[in-house]
Amino acid sequence: MSKTAFLFPGQGVQRVGMGRDLYDASPAVREWIDAASKAAGIDLARLCFEGPENELTRTCNAQPAILAASVAALISLREALGQAGTTLPAVAAGLSLGEYTALVCAGALTPTDGVHLVRQRGLFMEEAGTAVGGTMASVLGLDREQVDAICQEVEGLVVGANYNAPGQIVISGETPAVERAGALAKARGARRVLPLNVSGAFHSPLMQPAADRLGEVLNTTPLTDARIPVVANVLGEPVQTASTIRTALLQQMTGSVLWEDTVRRMAADGVTTFVEVGPGRVLSGLVRRIAPEARTLQAGDVASIAATAEELRKA
Repeated sequence: MSKTAFLFPGQGVQRVGMGRDLYDASPAVREWIDAASKAAGIDLARLCFEGPENELTRTCNAQPAILAASVAALISLREALGQAGTTLPAVAAGLSLGEYTALVCAGALTPTDGVHLVRQRGLFMEEAGTAVGGTMASVLGLDREQVDAICQEVEGLVVGANYNAPGQIVISGETPAVERAGALAKARGARRVLPLNVSGAFHSPLMQPAADRLGEVLNTTPLTDARIPVVANVLGEPVQTASTIRTALLQQMTGSVLWEDTVRRMAADGVTTFVEVGPGRVLSGLVRRIAPEARTLQAGDVASIAATAEELRKA
C-alpha cells in the first residue's frame, strides 16, 4: 500500500511575507502564531510578515519563524483535508531545523515547546558561530565518497555536513579548511563550489558548545513517543521513542544531515507521495533528484494547500 510522507523545511527558506495568507485565512493559524510568539519571546507575526529581512535571516530568528510558518501550513492543510487528514501522514521528516517541525507533526513535541526549543537552538548556534568561527560551502557535482576523501585530505577541520542529494553535498568546518577543500573539489571536477552565507560551521564538531547548551534544554523539554515514525537526519532511520528522539536531536547539532538516506529510506518503506509542508520548494526539488518516480506536492500557502488537499483526497 502506498504511503504519504510530510516533509518540513530547514533554515534558508525564510522570506518576508511567509505565512501571511494563512494567518489572514484561518483563526486557528492566528491563534497559533500568537501562542508561538509568546513561547519564543519575539513577535513572530511582525518578523514573518514585515521583517526586515536582515532580522528575519538571523539564525536565532529564522529558526522559530520557519517552524511557526511550517506549523501554520500544517494546521491549514489539516483544516483543508478534514476527515481525510486524520490518517496522514504515515511518516514525517524534516531537514535539520525541519526535524523539530516533523516531531511536532508526529506529536512527540508540542508546538509551543517546539518553537521555544528552536529559538534556543538558534541562539546557541549563532553564539557558537561567533565564538568559534567557521563556515560552510555547497559542493556540486561530486559524489559522497569523493567529498569525504577531500575532507580527510586537507589540513584542518572540515566535514560533510549535509548529504542533500546525489551531487549536492554541503561541507562545514574551519574557514581555511573549507576553502582548501573547496579548491581541491574544483580541481577534482566539482561543477561548482558555493560558499554559504551562514553564521557558523553548522553540523560539524565546531558546534559542540551549542550542543552542550542544547542538551541542557532538551533534558528539561517534555518529549513523548511519536505517533508516527520520524526519519532522523543523523541516522537516515525512523525513530519513535522519546529517548531515541532526544539523542538524535542532540547528535544532529554536530553530526551530518543524511537527507538523501532519509528520502531513500522512506521510498523503500513504501512512500510514493512526499508533501512539502511550509515555506519554499527546496525539499521537493531534492526528492525529485533522489526518488524521481515519487510524487511531490507542496503545502506552503492558501493556493498550494487547496490544490494538495484535493490531490490527497483522491488517493
